[in-house]
Amino acid sequence: MTKARRGIHAAAISPFTADGSLDAPKLIAYCQHLLAEGGCDGVAPTGTTGEGTSVPMVDRLALPAAFAKAGIPADRVIFGTGAPAANDCVALTRAAIDAGYNNVLVLPPYYYKNPPDDGIFAYYANLVEKIGRDDLRVYLYHFPQMSMVPLSPALVVRLRKAFGAVIAGLKDSSGDFAQSRAIVEATGGVANDFDVYPSSESMLWDGLAIGTAGVISGSTNAFGARAQTALRADAGAMRDAAMARVRETRDMAGKYPLMAAMKQIEAWRTGDASWTRMAPPLVPLSAEQKSNLRADLDALDAA
Repeated sequence: MTKARRGIHAAAISPFTADGSLDAPKLIAYCQHLLAEGGCDGVAPTGTTGEGTSVPMVDRLALPAAFAKAGIPADRVIFGTGAPAANDCVALTRAAIDAGYNNVLVLPPYYYKNPPDDGIFAYYANLVEKIGRDDLRVYLYHFPQMSMVPLSPALVVRLRKAFGAVIAGLKDSSGDFAQSRAIVEATGGVANDFDVYPSSESMLWDGLAIGTAGVISGSTNAFGARAQTALRADAGAMRDAAMARVRETRDMAGKYPLMAAMKQIEAWRTGDASWTRMAPPLVPLSAEQKSNLRADLDALDAA
C-alpha cells in the first residue's frame, strides 16, 4: 500500500436515502465518476463536504469494505475518520485500513474547545498506537473555523517527529495561504515527503510552487476537470489562462453554501433530485439560490 496520489482531490459529497442513511452504492458510483470524467486524481469521502460527521457511524464503518469490493484503488482514496471520541476514530480508521485503505483524514477532537497541544497530541497518539501498523498514513485536518481546534505548526512537527511517515500530511481548510506556507516551511513539504493540501484550487499553483501536494477541495466535485487542466498546463500563458478559469469558477461556487451547491449541480448532471438531500441541520439551496446558481453556471458555460 502507498500514500495517496498527489494532485487534484475532491472532498466528495454524500448521497442520502430517504431515511437519512448513506447511499453507499451511489457514493461509490459517484466517486468512480470523479476519478474518471470528473478529472480528479483522488477522492476524500466522509469529510466536511461529505457531511461525514452527520453520516451514521454504522454507515461510515461499512463504507471502506464497499469501496474495496468496487475495486477503487487505495492510493486514490483518503477516508475521513475523525470523531470526537478517540476510540470512535480508531474504529473508523481500523475499518478503512482493514479494507485496504491506509490513507485517512483525521480531524482533531472537535467538541471541547481550546484543548492544549498535549491533549491533541494524545488523541493522535492513541490512534497511531492502537492501529499499530507502519503502513497507516494519517493526514491531519486543520479546519479551525469548523472544529475550533487548530493544529499549530509546532504540534504538526511534534507529531511527525514522534510517528514519522505515519503522519503523512495535512489538509489545510483554513483558507489562509500563509497557514499552508507555515506548515510547508515547518515540515519541509513534499521535499520531505509531507503532503500539504490547501482546500481551494485557486491556490493550486501558488501552493505547488512552495511544496504542497495539490488540493483537496469541495468545489472540485463539480469542477475537478478545470483544476486538472490547470495542473497539467505548461507554465506561461496557457497555465495563467487555465488558473483564471479555475479562480472564476471557485469564486462563483463561493457565493453559495458549498455542500448544497455541489449536490444541486450533481442533481442536475444526473437528473436525480435525491442528490439534494442534506443531513440535518444542513438544508438544500433555497429556490432563489437554486435559480441564481443555474444562471451562474449558464454564464460560465457561455464564457
